[in-house]
Amino acid sequence: MEGTWVGTWRPHPRRGPILAEFITPGPKYTIPGSTGHLAHDPTRDRAPAYSFRGTKCPTTDNSSPGPRYFVPPSITNTGKYVPPSAHVIGRPKTKVQVTPGPSDYKTDPANKHVYSKAPSNTMVFRPKSLKGFRTPGPGTYTLPRILGPHTAYTHAEPCYSMTWKSKYKSCFQDAAKTPGPAAFSKVELDVFKTRAPRYTM
Repeated sequence: MEGTWVGTWRPHPRRGPILAEFITPGPKYTIPGSTGHLAHDPTRDRAPAYSFRGTKCPTTDNSSPGPRYFVPPSITNTGKYVPPSAHVIGRPKTKVQVTPGPSDYKTDPANKHVYSKAPSNTMVFRPKSLKGFRTPGPGTYTLPRILGPHTAYTHAEPCYSMTWKSKYKSCFQDAAKTPGPAAFSKVELDVFKTRAPRYTM
């Protein structure tokens, strides 16, 4: 039978057994972990695992002698460091050279480029005669022809050449000097006619 109300809740009889009333073996069984590679929970996804290799054993072949050599502190990775210092040496010897003084120069010709000056004409001597460089006169040259063939700058009309009378088949031709019919070789008929078929035996 149900009891009285306790606030908004009213006690009621149990509907089944309560696990807390029974004796258990305690924390004897553990749930598989979800981290790591070994003994992983089979119901969970396992991420890829990577193995880390340990350090190599030291070898006697590649071993260094250790702090056996002393390196000066002025030696760096770029060379030897030397602080700036003054060198004490003797006075250098100078060679005395004779140079021109101010009175050796004349600045009068340069005044016309510095100060204003009125225009003036210069007077010079007559130039030397040019007898050695005489040029030919107008009568030395001849004008190109303008008649006939092969003119320089005008259009040439057609022209005809006149030669001697030919002696061919004339009374002046010597027929004894011409070659006879026997002077020419016989021409094969196959050259200018259809060649007949040939048969070999």
